[in-house]
Amino acid sequence: MTAPSDELAQMTDHSLLQKLKDGHQSAATALYQRYAGHLRALTARQSSAALSSRMDPDDIVQSVFRTFFRRVNTDQYEVPRGDDLWKLFLVIALNKIRNAAAHHTAAKRDVRQTVHMGDATPGAAIAVTPDGVELTALRLVIDDAIAILPESSREMVRLRIDGHEVGEIAARTGRSKRSVERVLQQFRDQLQGLLDDPA
Repeated sequence: MTAPSDELAQMTDHSLLQKLKDGHQSAATALYQRYAGHLRALTARQSSAALSSRMDPDDIVQSVFRTFFRRVNTDQYEVPRGDDLWKLFLVIALNKIRNAAAHHTAAKRDVRQTVHMGDATPGAAIAVTPDGVELTALRLVIDDAIAILPESSREMVRLRIDGHEVGEIAARTGRSKRSVERVLQQFRDQLQGLLDDPA
């Protein structure tokens, strides 16, 4: 795939999406060049060692862009001025990874039967629709962020998500309010980083 022109490379995602809808394939190339590397890195990070042996990150990247371009052609996607497409690509990619995990952990294809999975667990397929894309993205990223926390921190975050106040969380976990607030703030910062930084 040839590199996009400097002019296209400088365009916002909003402008590129508009050009793409107008039939300019060079805009598709520019979007691919902008996000393919980030998506490849995301896929490598999100796939267990066992799943990686069956799934090439480039296959996921290609599948993400096929889905994206098909839905653009049916006018399902918009991107506001000043915003970008990363969160949308994130949702599509995580959904593809989870679907691949579900496929490869089905009874006769279970990668755990041929490769040691360690502590990896198969992801559940999650349907993504254009409506509620941001909410779905947030749920997917929260699940991934919680999974890597120590168990004590996981409990605090889950309780907060369930609507419990800091004081109640402190009482239930046997930690000080300050400790709970620190864990929750660290989680918020980590979550913000995952949502904002495609690298």
